[in-house]
Amino acid sequence: MKNISIIKKNQDFQKIIRHRKFKNTSSFVVYFINKNEGSFRYGISVGKKLGNAVLRNHTKRIVRTIVYNSLEKLKFKKIDVVIIVKAGFLNKEYADNSNQLDKLLLSI
Repeated sequence: MKNISIIKKNQDFQKIIRHRKFKNTSSFVVYFINKNEGSFRYGISVGKKLGNAVLRNHTKRIVRTIVYNSLEKLKFKKIDVVIIVKAGFLNKEYADNSNQLDKLLLSI
């Protein structure tokens, strides 16, 4: 398995979101901050409006898989990313969500 740095601390999430650089689609909002050093890091947030805990955790696993599959393209980017999943995620197929998130992450 590839080594991926994950953002877990609330203060790191807040710092990236307060920076106010973001891109969005119908399924995702991606906040990001550019860094001079380090490697690609990401964090996933799924709100309670999306569903119960089982559905939210399943959604996070799917998004984690999409990021993992895109890692070869992203590993040289020096950015921190917070991916917020919106309700539109549930209405789309895996391939559509994967393409949307890939395009968002590569456009940063």
